[in-house]
Amino acid sequence: MAHFAKVGPDNIVIEVHAVDNWNCVDGEGNESEAAGRVWQESVFGVQEGIRWIQTSYNNNIRKNYAGIGMTYDEGRDAFIHPKPFPSWVLNEDTCRWEAPTPRPTDAGEGEWYEWNEDTTSWIKKP
Repeated sequence: MAHFAKVGPDNIVIEVHAVDNWNCVDGEGNESEAAGRVWQESVFGVQEGIRWIQTSYNNNIRKNYAGIGMTYDEGRDAFIHPKPFPSWVLNEDTCRWEAPTPRPTDAGEGEWYEWNEDTTSWIKKP
């Protein structure tokens, strides 16, 4: 099963569709992203400013599985979640947002840590 993100002119993911692999086969019998795009356009029509970009549940391509509201960054060839907090930074290897300090790992049963942007620190919650 292949998956394609419908990406708008602002590079924001609008929808994600599952596509049978046989719908992604070109005239020579090879599975390809281009053939999958052609199939998507044959079903949904060609729409100005809309692109169909393949994504992967296994994160084998484009760093992260696309989801509605994510951005497709063409330069990084990656799908990126919205930035959760102003202080967080993008990890260029994973294209995921990370806190400026790592989340502590000492939470006990029934406890967790929550990010506090005002103090730019993790706060233990009961």
